Amino acid sequence: MPSVKIKTPSGSVQINYTISTPTNDNAKSIDKNLPTVLFLHPVYVGHAMFHHQFASQKLRRCNLVGFDWRCHGETIGAVPSNFRRKEAADDVAKFMEALKLPHCHLFGVSLGACVALQTAISYPDKVLSLFMLSPLPLIEPEIVGAGRQEIYDCWVDGCKDPKNIDQDALLDAIFGALQLGFNGGSGSMTTSLVQYTVPQGMKNWSSQHFEEFHTVSVKFFIDRKPHPREVLSTIKTPIHLVHCGGDIAYPIHYAEELRDALKDAGVDVRLSQVEAAPHFGNVTHSEPVNALFHDWIMENTRKINIPPAKPTVKSPFEAALIKCGYIPGEGNASDSEDDFFH
Repeated sequence: MPSVKIKTPSGSVQINYTISTPTNDNAKSIDKNLPTVLFLHPVYVGHAMFHHQFASQKLRRCNLVGFDWRCHGETIGAVPSNFRRKEAADDVAKFMEALKLPHCHLFGVSLGACVALQTAISYPDKVLSLFMLSPLPLIEPEIVGAGRQEIYDCWVDGCKDPKNIDQDALLDAIFGALQLGFNGGSGSMTTSLVQYTVPQGMKNWSSQHFEEFHTVSVKFFIDRKPHPREVLSTIKTPIHLVHCGGDIAYPIHYAEELRDALKDAGVDVRLSQVEAAPHFGNVTHSEPVNALFHDWIMENTRKINIPPAKPTVKSPFEAALIKCGYIPGEGNASDSEDDFFH
């Protein structure tokens, strides 16, 4: 996959990205006549987690663009200790400028949804609309923050000696992340994401990068305050909050609090729910999520003539995920623990 260099206050970052158009799974550039969607992934997994969105015939009527955050996937660049939502939004803006992207519809999941909101605040001219799946609460609940710390601690215990990896501790970290993102459920798609992600994590989150991993996986979440009303009132783009009904970390009242804060600030906002979906619901419940997002895009691009869906499209991530055990068309049934390491 291609990459592009951006310059930041903490140094250069080489961002790994993917572009898909209606006619090209791995395009070099967007179709300038079509709307562009920019996908912002959550913590732990890179932008390959949007496989089911890039494989959607309806969504591929648009330009779909995704990239890996710092400390994730194949992106290369130092993570400063103060890296939070504002710095992440700066990366989004610089990435868009580097690729000469027009203003985009942002589809963010969890951490990505948080950064999408910040991008709409910091760079309003770059954003057409926000689709925030599993938005973070106004303030991180202590019990969830403690869980994030525990995942990090287990990873450190597993990887602190590169010559003697403690696979039991590593498995504890992986299953902690699976519990947070997928309620502990698995299946070939989830398992393939683990197989795809762990080798990247062994590089990105190795002992010399422990502090950077702690910054993006713990401090980013717990060192966060609600945006003041006067800041939220500057948002001019419509926002669709989508709560995943099976999210064990964040019950719906957190999304309702965010909706109410946005509404009180005069923002055009709505809240929907995908029944039974876990935190990373776009992976496990892609059909209802894709339907909601497709309708959202159509509603917010009425002035553009979007061509009908192609009869077949292919995700640019499919081949790599199949190599990692993904079985196209299979549901998320339970797998054994042994499937996570082989």
